[in-house]
Amino acid sequence: MTELLLIRHGETDLNRELRFQGQVDTALNAIGHEQARRLARRLAGERADALYVSDLARALQTAQPIAGELALPSLPESGLREQSFGLVDGMGVEEIQRLHPTAWDGWLRFDPDFAMPGGESQRQFHARVIDTLNRLAVAHGDGRLVVVTHGGVLDMVYRTARSLGLGGPRQSEIPNAGLNRVRVTPGGLIEILDWADTRHLADLPPQPVYDQKKYAPGEASGTAGSA
Repeated sequence: MTELLLIRHGETDLNRELRFQGQVDTALNAIGHEQARRLARRLAGERADALYVSDLARALQTAQPIAGELALPSLPESGLREQSFGLVDGMGVEEIQRLHPTAWDGWLRFDPDFAMPGGESQRQFHARVIDTLNRLAVAHGDGRLVVVTHGGVLDMVYRTARSLGLGGPRQSEIPNAGLNRVRVTPGGLIEILDWADTRHLADLPPQPVYDQKKYAPGEASGTAGSA
């Protein structure tokens, strides 16, 4: 079995503003850089055979101090990118509601086959993520991989491991720069060993939290998004 140490990238300003960050190529903010440095120190002494990283800047920047600590090159992997939200990438909720009200209504239905205009559906995104992780696991057999990626990617992993459907809001904590350990069997089954470990971030400011609860029609909608 292949062990994966899955990491969500550090914080960005768009995270702090609770925007649909998607595949906008944003950089870490000051807190995010500190989170990345702490991650690297936390991983000191870990055995790892390879370091795979989403090719978006916030993930590459998070991986940089980890690569130095583990003496491994960062291997960019586009299959680890965040879900694409198409036309609404980078927008906040109020902006989407104003400019794309039909798309926002579709988002609130949590239909796995719905996609924001020009973006990926949850089902398409899930297939991309799981295919990528299975491919990496097969390539490394019984190895241990460090994978720096995004919140939506980790949501797909959690749902798969827990046999949850794709049609509802997130059911797990996915903090920036958190550590998540899973095993992938030769048959592609995912087993969670540890999830959302943030002990290395204990004294940093509270993290922005996305609320993906489905609100009834006519009620005020909460913030939602992925990073």
